[in-house]
Amino acid sequence: MELTVLGSSSSGNSYVLQNDTEALVIECGVSLKEVKKAVDFNVSKLVGALITHEHLDHSKYVREFLNSRIPVFMSYGTGTKLGYVGSTEPHLLPVSIDSASKFKLGKFTILPFDVKHDAAEPLGFLINHPETGNVLFLTDSYYSPYRFEGLNNILIECNYSLDILQRNIDAGRIPPAVRNRTLQSHMSLETCLETLAANDLSQVNNIVLIHLSDGNSHADNFLNTVHRATGKTVHVADKGLDIQFNKTPF
Repeated sequence: MELTVLGSSSSGNSYVLQNDTEALVIECGVSLKEVKKAVDFNVSKLVGALITHEHLDHSKYVREFLNSRIPVFMSYGTGTKLGYVGSTEPHLLPVSIDSASKFKLGKFTILPFDVKHDAAEPLGFLINHPETGNVLFLTDSYYSPYRFEGLNNILIECNYSLDILQRNIDAGRIPPAVRNRTLQSHMSLETCLETLAANDLSQVNNIVLIHLSDGNSHADNFLNTVHRATGKTVHVADKGLDIQFNKTPF
């Protein structure tokens, strides 16, 4: 299984998990054209797309997917906010999913769970596939109260550092009001480390840091800090990252 990062920032988020026969898209914040390129235009292997919440950097291109008859899965609250619930055009109806209710897409088994973000009904996902093992996808959440068992790969938000954020505020580069919104909607480096420490990482192969802030993060520092804390292989989700994302490194 490969993980391809098509975008991981406020400009647009999209990730593709794929092998030779099937592909799962996580987030529709990047155009379908880019997704098609990532799967070598083999659109038939796209089993579906998952959406965490309604903010446009995660959902801007949902309509393109639905118009192409690619099923899109999101919470009822997200679908309502995006204006798709109650659509009179059947092909523009996303599939509503509920926290803690498992469902399958091809060989992918997905367990949605609720997260802490300033959105209508935001979700994270625990994704299992025979090739990847258990994959945690957690973004746009200022903390997570859950402990996940048997993780093999992790994509986790590491949006900002408290120190960098405060320096930017003190220097007048960021309005103080932005601080409160950031603290109540995104995961800091510090909370990312606490979240990882609260979970059993003994079987984890990759940790991918996603959705880094353009101005309030430092990619190399974040990568090295998480690597030192966990001893695991750590990647920063730069656009174009393409890595093996298997259950084991072998």
